[in-house]
Amino acid sequence: MKNFLFYTLISLVFIISISSVNAQKNNSHDKIKKILYFNPEVEPDVEEIKEPTNHAFFSAVSDNISTFRKNRMLRTEVQISYDSIDTKTISEYCKNNDADFVIVPKVKYFKVGLGKYVFSNQVIVSMKLFDAEGNFVTSSDYDTYRKNMRLLGSAENSIKIGTNGAIKSIIKQLRKLKPSAEAGF
Repeated sequence: MKNFLFYTLISLVFIISISSVNAQKNNSHDKIKKILYFNPEVEPDVEEIKEPTNHAFFSAVSDNISTFRKNRMLRTEVQISYDSIDTKTISEYCKNNDADFVIVPKVKYFKVGLGKYVFSNQVIVSMKLFDAEGNFVTSSDYDTYRKNMRLLGSAENSIKIGTNGAIKSIIKQLRKLKPSAEAGF
């Protein structure tokens, strides 16, 4: 009788531990979401400003993504045209990189003055969010001049502020669309 109770107790503990492990594995909304970022389209198309713009943009994205533990940033060195996005291409990139979402960004510098290469430090950061099937989810624009009334400061800092503002706007729009499932984006 003593052995029977002992084996029953051991098997009960084993069954409870197995069921709790399965419950943890099946919790899908705690899954880490992978977000694929393309290089931003830079307007005007000047080669000298593309690399610093990419560096400032991805620095701001990695700082912002690090605050959300459920997200992981994936980066591709490909630039896609912001205005003409092919959903088949987006879904192929998601499939090949095992990504849940794709963000296609654009950074537009304000042109000031009469010269060809005279820019201000003000930017408009635009982003479009797509799901893994290539379906458009939402978009966001952040104008650093209109939102912050920044007149002084570096262009790198303006890109970081614009990127943070655009990401926050996308998260706010996602919360409106799906308040429980996508709130943590």
